[in-house]
Amino acid sequence: MSFWSTLWSTLFGKIAMTLLISMVPVVELRGAIPIATANGLNFWAAIVLSVIGNLIPVPFIIIFIQKIFTWLRSVNSWLDRLVTRLEKRAENKSATVQKYAFWGLFFLVAIPLPGTGAWTGSLVAAMLNMPLKKAFPAIALGVVGAAVIVALVTFGAFAIF
Repeated sequence: MSFWSTLWSTLFGKIAMTLLISMVPVVELRGAIPIATANGLNFWAAIVLSVIGNLIPVPFIIIFIQKIFTWLRSVNSWLDRLVTRLEKRAENKSATVQKYAFWGLFFLVAIPLPGTGAWTGSLVAAMLNMPLKKAFPAIALGVVGAAVIVALVTFGAFAIF
């Protein structure tokens, strides 16, 4: 039995893996909900844990990402190019957020497509210098919206209602 299958065989392991998977950029809760349920975690527990895990990085990104980017730029030119790409990606998404503020950030996070989600929403909020207390509620609501959409797409309306 491998380490991963052993980990998924315990309740603690299922909880820990769901939280960790939902914190990973790009994958986020879009991957965590189906993976957790496929590995035997209760449907509702998978949703709640995925939402919590997806929200854990948000305050850290909003508060620290600009300092981290500054440091990464000073390390080497490859990291400088990576940071520039990330900033351009956030800038491309920021027009909607600037125009519609709370709801723009909400929809950016809520629509579970590549290039959207809590990480992108947090990065956009940080690049726009949005305070955490204004950005977090929109991102949190967007994460819940994304969880509902992912659950509906993955399991159908009958599984939820």
